[in-house]
Amino acid sequence: MNKQQENKLYIFCITLVATLGGLLFGYDTAVISGAEKALQTYFHTSNLIHGITTSSALIGCIIGGAVSGVFASKLGRKKSLQVASVLFFLSALGSGYPEFLFFKEGDTSLGVLIAFNIYRIIGGVGVGLASAISPMYIAEIAPADIRGKLVSWNQFAIIFGMLVVYFVNYSIAVGQSIEWVNAIGWRRMFASEAIPAALFGVLLFFVPETPRYLVLNNKEDKAFSVLKKTMGINEASKILEDIKLTVHETTGKVLSYGWKILIVGILLSVFQQFVGINVVLYYAPRIFRVWELPAMLP
Repeated sequence: MNKQQENKLYIFCITLVATLGGLLFGYDTAVISGAEKALQTYFHTSNLIHGITTSSALIGCIIGGAVSGVFASKLGRKKSLQVASVLFFLSALGSGYPEFLFFKEGDTSLGVLIAFNIYRIIGGVGVGLASAISPMYIAEIAPADIRGKLVSWNQFAIIFGMLVVYFVNYSIAVGQSIEWVNAIGWRRMFASEAIPAALFGVLLFFVPETPRYLVLNNKEDKAFSVLKKTMGINEASKILEDIKLTVHETTGKVLSYGWKILIVGILLSVFQQFVGINVVLYYAPRIFRVWELPAMLP
């Protein structure tokens, strides 16, 4: 293997670690689908409260998305992803066992339900951070000629995370009684997220900070060292100079590029929700009556 191939392999490995943030984004979003019906039974909630509980993570997503820029600038891309991994881990264990520390096991009081929602919101903050910073990290670490390809891995990882958690939820519930799923199964579904979250957090210790952030913080020697590993020594000096020329952050008016562009950008996100995908993500088992299917068979 020549040096150029080694550099590309190193970049691919770094990208795979960063895309775990996207995978956890999808995992945390869709894990509720297998557990939501059991949650309503366990906590004896009305449809209104159940709907709020099912979607409570979105509150955290708003918060995480809103502060992601501040985190990325103040802590760095790598440390911000580490914060997200910790939030995912805490949310997974806390959502699975919301009675921990403050309540008795098996307590179904309003206080436990509130604790559950708080843990879900914490996970939502992790989703908000990862959704913005994972692609940012990949874009800043990748060479220009394959940047688009590598950033697209993050979107694939989001969808893959959703797919994986459906199979995880199924493997937990298959062969078990409805009573077991309502009492214990839903806990294991949420707690299962702790495994990829822990793996994400550990692997982040072995990836570098992005050269752009290092240059922004006057750490050009470290930036050059990272560039040598990712681009090769021949390209490192040139790319470092390019970064130094464009690294200064500027601010401008919200409508600097015209109101039409802003509206189109917002509407693209709005229409993604209007297609109804979240109904399937959150309620697919209820819609397709997965748990009742064996009883319907002859």
